[in-house]
This record gives sequence, C-alpha cells and structure tokens, in this order.
Amino acid sequence: MNNYEIIYIIDANVEEGARKELIEKVNGIITNNNGEVVKVEEWGKRRLAYAIDYKTEGYYVYVAFNAEADLPKELSRNLGNNESVIRSQIVKLIEKKHSVKPRPVRAAAPAEEAEAEVVEETAAEASVETVEAAPAEA
Repeated sequence: MNNYEIIYIIDANVEEGARKELIEKVNGIITNNNGEVVKVEEWGKRRLAYAIDYKTEGYYVYVAFNAEADLPKELSRNLGNNESVIRSQIVKLIEKKHSVKPRPVRAAAPAEEAEAEVVEETAAEASVETVEAAPAEA
C-alpha cells in the first residue's frame, strides 16, 4: 500500500449538507476500494489564487490515505465527473531513504596538533613572566 494525499476544492456555493455528503462520498470511494483514510481536514472557505470558471472562493478539503496504486486514477475520475468539485490534486508520498553513510570523525591533523602545542607554550611563558615581574615591583 502506498501513502497518498489529496486536496480538492468544492464550489463555495454548495450548501453545507451537500458538501458533507460529497466529503463522505470521497471517503467512501477510498474505503470501498480497499483503501484506508488516515486523516481528513476541512480547511474551510478560502479565496482562490485565481478565478476558476469565474469563481473566486472555494471550500478546501485535505485527505491523507493509504491505498493500492490503481485507486488514485479512479478517485481522480470520480472527482472530475462531479460538477461541485472545482479542482483536485492527488500526490503520492515517497519515504526518503537515507543511503548516505554518516561521515567518520576525522582525527586532528599533525599541523593542527603543532599549533595547539605552540598556543599552550606561549600561555605558559606568559604566566612565568608575570610571576617574575611581581617580585621586582615589590
């Protein structure tokens, strides 16, 4: 079974009862074809980015589901035949596989070790100078 997401836009002029029936119909198509509805979110009425058939608002619905490979085609066909659905888009979710091995921790290079020793020696010399200078002032 594959993971899919669908977002479809229902005409904003459709009444609430008919809209609920349409959402249930889409979920029924998924479950009747051996699919599993994971999540349904109704995003509500929103302004469209551009006018579609002279309509500027639509009711957005998001559905996440698991199904076989042939279900998205059937679902797309059903949504395309419904006049209340303005637009729909079905996307297959692909799980990202991490085939790259993590980089090994690199040991300090000899040049870096030499620089660290020089810094330690100069810090030790500075502390010796301050100790010698203190009795001279007293």
